[in-house]
Amino acid sequence: MNPWKRKEVIGDATLYLGDCLQILPHLEKVDAVITSPPYDAMRQYGGHIYDYVQAVPIVADSIAGGGVVCWNMADQTINGSETGTSFRTALLFMESLRLHDTMIYEKPNFSNPSHNRYHQLFEYIFVFSNGTPKTFNPIKDKKNVWAGTGTFGTNTFRNTEGKMEERERNIIEPFGMRGNVWKMNTAGQEQVCIAQEHPATMPLKLAGDLAISWTTGSDTLMDPFMGSGTTGIACMNLGRKFIGIEIEPKYFDI
Repeated sequence: MNPWKRKEVIGDATLYLGDCLQILPHLEKVDAVITSPPYDAMRQYGGHIYDYVQAVPIVADSIAGGGVVCWNMADQTINGSETGTSFRTALLFMESLRLHDTMIYEKPNFSNPSHNRYHQLFEYIFVFSNGTPKTFNPIKDKKNVWAGTGTFGTNTFRNTEGKMEERERNIIEPFGMRGNVWKMNTAGQEQVCIAQEHPATMPLKLAGDLAISWTTGSDTLMDPFMGSGTTGIACMNLGRKFIGIEIEPKYFDI
């Protein structure tokens, strides 16, 4: 008997309705996971219980060699203290995968004002890898201050005979590789005045830029906590194959 309640194939996307903990062991390994799981019970998702301790080992085991997991999350504040679930999750992933990069998704504004700490403006994106990542396509959209210029003075080097020779100066390009702090609009700001059918939609640009950075056109990406399908839309836009798993029927229908 199949562990999923429903299966839909739409082009290069295969969508499963059911619990990813039960479904993932029956699927082939994928090249990348890009997901924003329902961390710290910040939202209600149809009454389903999410346990990262159970989820992390199964998700980690679903990654092929050279593949990555891009895991977007933040921490809730309870009784005046941040939970630290993000760090515990990262350490649990590191029992089987590398912590290849710790990135920051910075929002333009904050959801709730803080009165005894600075306003919360960011979420983590942990990039875990199964060995050395096989793909990295750096996005180069950071404007270089010294664009069009090169090294100051004459660019010289010492040849094999010990004499100084002059060589062509390297001219700085207009744009260079961005850093690992990404400032982006929220999903609501991406789609102003459009009602969000899911309580915590991942920004499409965030999912898309992660897919561009860590995958190629022949790769299969997965979101085991699919929600409204943002990662799937990003894959469709980029020509990537996609596997999505969602436990809540009303979000699966979206």
